[in-house]
Amino acid sequence: MTEQELIQGCLYNDMLAQRELYNRYSPKMLALCYRYAQNREDAEDMLQEAFVKVFSKMHTFQNKGAFEGWIRRIMVHTCINVLKRNKKFADHADISEAFDLQLHEESIASILQAKQVVACIRLLPVGFRTVLNLYAVEGYNHKEIAELLDIGESTSRSQYARAKSALLNLLIQKKIIQYPQQDATWQVALLPVVHKQ
Repeated sequence: MTEQELIQGCLYNDMLAQRELYNRYSPKMLALCYRYAQNREDAEDMLQEAFVKVFSKMHTFQNKGAFEGWIRRIMVHTCINVLKRNKKFADHADISEAFDLQLHEESIASILQAKQVVACIRLLPVGFRTVLNLYAVEGYNHKEIAELLDIGESTSRSQYARAKSALLNLLIQKKIIQYPQQDATWQVALLPVVHKQ
């Protein structure tokens, strides 16, 4: 089925189209949910809740932009709502507590694909992990993140700065990247290290 046929089928509550849509997009969306969840079971619950919204809001998709992007936004918003509902986003700090870390954004983005890095991100406190995912992976700006999470924009910036610092420390500690020796402020690009096991 084409994407348009899937959408039309889902609009008419065709179970075959719904199953196909779920099978087509659920692996990517489960990975997205897993970045926000505490464990796989929570991620699966987020995924199910989000797909219920996808099917119930299918009539609101207006063919403006990518359909997958539309689904992705619903997933992200569902994950955030679940975290807020369960009060799992209570760990936040003011901008004055942020580290003065100048890490290149493209450095973080370029290494986010590695399984070891994703595992390290999952070790971060939920507040750090959520803001890092929203900003560095999903592309939200700090104003949008503040609105999504009901926090101040300065808190979003603080959480992001602290998340980068904590992530960098974890990556160095686990020998996923090498400690940048030339510059103590860590302004050099991160270089992934190939594990020899």
